[in-house]
Amino acid sequence: MDQLDQRAELGEFLRSRRARLRPEDVGLPDYGRHRRVPGLRREELAQLAGVSVAYYTRLEQGHGQNVSAEILDAIARALRLDGTERAHLSHLAGPRSRKRRQAPRAERVRPELRTLLDAMDGVPAYLVGRRQDVIGWNGLAAAVFGDFGTLPAQERNLVRLVFLDPATAELYADWECRACEVVSNLRMYAGQYPDDERLSALVGELSVKNEEFRRLWAAHTVADNKTHGVKRLRHPLVGELQLSFETLALPDDPAQFLVTYHAPPGSPSADALRLLASWSASPAAPDRTPDRAADPAPESAPPRDVPASGP
Repeated sequence: MDQLDQRAELGEFLRSRRARLRPEDVGLPDYGRHRRVPGLRREELAQLAGVSVAYYTRLEQGHGQNVSAEILDAIARALRLDGTERAHLSHLAGPRSRKRRQAPRAERVRPELRTLLDAMDGVPAYLVGRRQDVIGWNGLAAAVFGDFGTLPAQERNLVRLVFLDPATAELYADWECRACEVVSNLRMYAGQYPDDERLSALVGELSVKNEEFRRLWAAHTVADNKTHGVKRLRHPLVGELQLSFETLALPDDPAQFLVTYHAPPGSPSADALRLLASWSASPAAPDRTPDRAADPAPESAPPRDVPASGP
């Protein structure tokens, strides 16, 4: 598949959001067993949005052209969309250029960011780019999440690792939550860049190889990358870790995010991080933020003896 079908994505997103609403959620009578579809009917949603049934039906069929901001806002209100979902709807319903976009330029890590990553002593940190590709990391991130440097560049991808790497599945104590996060983030990116061929290839590969990915992708849940919270990990060497994380967007490239992890001072997790840092501090440590482009042409992945885990 060369690219995602933006019109099909719009229709599927609208249907998925309509299906999650119950009549009583929006003040409509519930006819119980007489309803033949989950959620609201198209007629009910169109009435709530103040548009004709025929017009809304065309939108769900992917035939909407030049939809006004007012109509999109009315539909978003009727569907009870949050801010992230509204932005996703706007991307999907936006005008589609007939001119094929140029392939996005290869992502690179600025030298200053490489220096910053290595200077973050005691803080696991990595840099995420388009499609949630890992394009830079420091030594402690490699010690905690697995050495990305042992993987071919095209396999350094958070979504791919979460679903296809057994070590990553074991690393996350809340794997289901992490799986939902990475798929929701990828959905948000897909709405903005539906003609990204490498994105389409990634989605196609994961859909074929992992049933849980197919289920989550079909749910059309979207989430922004800019988050913070706590991750619980089951590290194979130091046991359980509870780490707070912060996701920071870079001011000069909104497609890149710096993700950092830390533990409260004096906590068992902080002690475990210090232990991992001492083990990973080696003058022979591999280059962790390669200078070469992070978007090489696809290539066959060489076998590896030990699966490398990733965040």
